[in-house]
Amino acid sequence: MFTQRMQSLQNRMHEDHLDVVLITDEDNVYYLTGYYDYLHMEFGRPTILIVSRYSGSLLITPKIDENTALAAARVDRIAAWNDGMHNEWREEIPKAVKGARYVGLEPDRMPPLVRRFVDTLVPTSQLLSVTPLLSDMRMIKSPKELQLARHAGQVAMAMMVAGREAIADGVPEFEVALATSQAGTRKAAKLLTAHYDDKDMSPNTHFLQIMASGDAITKSHHRASSRIMRWGEPVFLCFCGMTNFHRFKLGFDRTFWIGELAIKTQAKIYEVALASQEAALDALRPGVSADTVHAAYAEVIQSAGYNYPFRCGRATGFSFLEKPQLVTGDKTILQPGMVIAVDGSVSINNFRAQVGDSFIITDDGWEALTEHPKSLEEVII
Repeated sequence: MFTQRMQSLQNRMHEDHLDVVLITDEDNVYYLTGYYDYLHMEFGRPTILIVSRYSGSLLITPKIDENTALAAARVDRIAAWNDGMHNEWREEIPKAVKGARYVGLEPDRMPPLVRRFVDTLVPTSQLLSVTPLLSDMRMIKSPKELQLARHAGQVAMAMMVAGREAIADGVPEFEVALATSQAGTRKAAKLLTAHYDDKDMSPNTHFLQIMASGDAITKSHHRASSRIMRWGEPVFLCFCGMTNFHRFKLGFDRTFWIGELAIKTQAKIYEVALASQEAALDALRPGVSADTVHAAYAEVIQSAGYNYPFRCGRATGFSFLEKPQLVTGDKTILQPGMVIAVDGSVSINNFRAQVGDSFIITDDGWEALTEHPKSLEEVII
């Protein structure tokens, strides 16, 4: 799988007249090599994948992570560097780019420290962005990636069920987060054991739980706190950061109420959010542009008298955000094999409702990866 991706990259480099590319985005390094869980720029230690269309691939990574690289990375050569020794990670780059007419890099993902060094070696006129090339490569998922997506959906649904069961009057938000993390980890562990050979891949879910309750409901990315949930309050659960099975990401969220709607007007807002997702799903199919799906969703929301919403959704995969986005202006044509998160949402000053799921684009429509009850009657706990 990784060898095929590397070959595909080199073929596209030939088509785009790129002699060398420098890849620093962690998700792209994994996508091309299988190497992951190394210490990166947070610890001042860059990892750089260099691919030449003539001489193969070179992984530059910290010495402290060399054993991990040797075990996981599918590359032609590994150059491990040590803190303070010689020229550290800079040692190999001059030789790799020497004589190259055009060098590709990821302008928005390359650490400034590395970019400043590359700028001393290669004239700006010879630097090109390789991001569009990699984004296009990753849009259509392989059968193995679609299996990961389906398993990620199972993990997400296990977390949603556990979260829903933990929500109750008098319960602090963090107890919900603990329940979802445990459920997701146990489900992931079963799937990894049954279907995968990578014994180093962790089943543990991570990322702080996105959730909000009561008067914090308008804080879209509020993390679980010590706040006590109360009867009649809305509760929002989002797993867009925690659904990360075998490094494959999905989007998934729901709005619930404890016992009843203490504020009855929230029902109408929720129904519009639900209808906006339904309109998006009616439009979701191969052959339509990404912004067409967003337009269908936005029309429902604005026709009901609410403000223009944020994007309807986004593609996911080994990154939380991939191409395309379901947003105004994205003309990417949807194709079978894409994985797309699709939201329905309405926000006002003191309340917001959101419903979101992930889908595979199929030959004639879509396949749901996440499913959980969402009619108003079904989300009152």
